[in-house]
Amino acid sequence: MRLYRPLLPLLLSASLLPAWAATGPALVYTGGDFIAEQQNAQIHKQAVTLFTQMSGVSVKEITPVGAADRLTQLRQLASDGYSPIVVIGNTQLPTLQQVASEFPQAKFTLIDGQLALPNVQSVQFNKQEAAFLVGALAAMVSETGLLGFVGGMDLPAIHKSGCGFAQGARYANPSVQVSEQYVTSTLDLAFNDPKKGAFTAKQLIDEGVDVLFADAHGTGLGVYQAAADASVRAIGATFQQADLHPGTMLTAIYQNVPKAVLTSLTQAQAGQWQAGNRQLGLAEDYVGWVDDQSNAGQIRPAHYRILTQLQQDIVDGKLQVHDFSLTGSCLFPQVAGGLCQVSESGEAGHCQG
Repeated sequence: MRLYRPLLPLLLSASLLPAWAATGPALVYTGGDFIAEQQNAQIHKQAVTLFTQMSGVSVKEITPVGAADRLTQLRQLASDGYSPIVVIGNTQLPTLQQVASEFPQAKFTLIDGQLALPNVQSVQFNKQEAAFLVGALAAMVSETGLLGFVGGMDLPAIHKSGCGFAQGARYANPSVQVSEQYVTSTLDLAFNDPKKGAFTAKQLIDEGVDVLFADAHGTGLGVYQAAADASVRAIGATFQQADLHPGTMLTAIYQNVPKAVLTSLTQAQAGQWQAGNRQLGLAEDYVGWVDDQSNAGQIRPAHYRILTQLQQDIVDGKLQVHDFSLTGSCLFPQVAGGLCQVSESGEAGHCQG
């Protein structure tokens, strides 16, 4: 397990100052919900502020409101000569595709998405690896053997979480069932509709699901509320929300977005920025699962030991977690059996045959 911690300072040399565009780098946040606000504050503190303190270079920060404003703001930044322009979130991909094509000399970094253009650096997180671990946890704590995944939208980036979760659950217990639901097909509503999230979660709970995992940003808040109301367990994504519903939230997966932003900015300053796709996961501490004071006591010691071993197996390459985005389908690891249920003594092991 890797706890989500502030980034360690990076050593920057004044001799590495780049030939910035006259106006320097810029950052385009995603907005619209409570989760996004939390993430933006974390990025500002752990990436932007730290970068400016170390380099003396200021970063232009904007938070567009809606699709039209995203297009206007991003186009203005590129027109004004900002570069690199770091864009947060897969929801901004359509806008970025248009603007990056219009301004081929500008450098853009897309965090948590992929865009194949010669002036775009795409940073993608192997969140299926972290989702695998919490899927195994969900299967071990479930009493009904019925688990649920709620995604904000039917997108490959969201399917990565759902597929990873299902793989981990079936690895732990081959007989477990995982129901997947996607809230909407409208991009701007998919991740900012708690009411629809709650409605979707209640449907799954009525079917007997007793552990819910949501990858839906603000929509997920409704999922967690529904879980708390029904006294079932929930697992978050992006941030840990245990302080909202103590006793309900088992854990959460995280993506180390601040680290990705800081890395892109420092690479550009050192003249090392490159276009192309970067895949970052457990091994690089860009994804992980939460076990800290926010969910203290929620993960049993035996489960903790199993998860840390599974994580090491993934990092070492002994356990391969399939990435849905590579094939458009979910494949499952071949295993001899599942993880044994934890005994009264707290011991657990891998079941054979």
